Amino acid sequence: MDADGIEIEEIDIVIVGAGICGLATALALHRKGIQSVVLERSETLRTSGVAIGILTNGWRALDQLGIGSKLRVRDIWLDTHKQQASPLSTGEARCVKRSDLIQMLAEDLPIGTIRFGCRIVSLKLDPLTSYPILQLLDGRKVKAKVLIGCDGVNSVVAEFLKLKPKKLFPKCGIRGLTIYPNGHGRASEFVRTHGNDSVCGRIPTNENLLFWFLLVPLTDANILNDQELIKQMALDKTNGFPNEIAKMVEDCDTSYLSLTHLRYRTPWDVLLGRFRNGTVTVAGDAMHVMGPFLGQGGSAALEDAIVLARCLAQKIGVEGGVLERNGREIIQKKAGEAVDAYVEERRMRLVRLSAQTYLTGLLFGTSLKPLKLLILALIVLLFGDRIRHTRYDCGRL
Repeated sequence: MDADGIEIEEIDIVIVGAGICGLATALALHRKGIQSVVLERSETLRTSGVAIGILTNGWRALDQLGIGSKLRVRDIWLDTHKQQASPLSTGEARCVKRSDLIQMLAEDLPIGTIRFGCRIVSLKLDPLTSYPILQLLDGRKVKAKVLIGCDGVNSVVAEFLKLKPKKLFPKCGIRGLTIYPNGHGRASEFVRTHGNDSVCGRIPTNENLLFWFLLVPLTDANILNDQELIKQMALDKTNGFPNEIAKMVEDCDTSYLSLTHLRYRTPWDVLLGRFRNGTVTVAGDAMHVMGPFLGQGGSAALEDAIVLARCLAQKIGVEGGVLERNGREIIQKKAGEAVDAYVEERRMRLVRLSAQTYLTGLLFGTSLKPLKLLILALIVLLFGDRIRHTRYDCGRL
């Protein structure tokens, strides 16, 4: 109980956010016999969103979580070598519906792991124990021995860690799904088309669904939640594109349409960021939000989950024995060592991903030919093998 007479619930490991990263982290810990609680601000699972591309490195992580094979039966192989000037990936690349991935991660968690309706309004350290205390909107308080922020772009935990603010790319992203009841007849490949100061990409998710996206110049925030206006904008920006693309946009299911401003954390902020304070850390977009230009946001978050769970299991023991049998000083020492090992293993991997994404975004965001040539030269110099990032293996859980 605190000084105001409010009961404080004490939990060993708290994960903030039941998105892809938060659920994957909870599942990875569960596979190691370590219990955690996921606090989610929404009243139900956030299965909204369109689809997500997962590259070879992401599927390796999903296999470690034990759900890769179940997701594969729902989706198709993407051969990314046919209509691209340069391939997107080597090995396995697939597009899955975000709702399928979220539901499958949640289904394999023990009942009661996810707590809904938990909106965090403040986060501070207990002056006596140095454990983080979360104040919820409904007045409840939760004290965690280990706190992991997987709460996305607008992360409360990242703010607590005083990470540098995200920046805006000069582009917005429109995402949509088009349903073809009789089949779309498209090859199983990723195709990208440039024109009209925009970039359009499409990927089949199955024989009846096409996931597509448009990168367009920054626009008025007033249309972010108006799907009819988003559709009209997409039609305007695909004017002059091949007829099949205009038709794909025209026939899309507007209920899946979304428009988002693209945010990122700079490579130098990832390099220099302080990703631990005591036993508090971050993962996924809260740690390294990046543009969609490499298709690695989701896969990198899955890697985070595997590495963090492995590091915690090595230091606090399978089934979390250290958290149960030891005093505060030993717990904080071991948990701090685990987080340090996690950050050390992830940092340079994320710096490279962030740098390549940043340069690719700059390339798409400028129309000046001299600048494009300079950016291309930097990409070739720093990332001669442009799909090396997909061959990364985060290791065994």
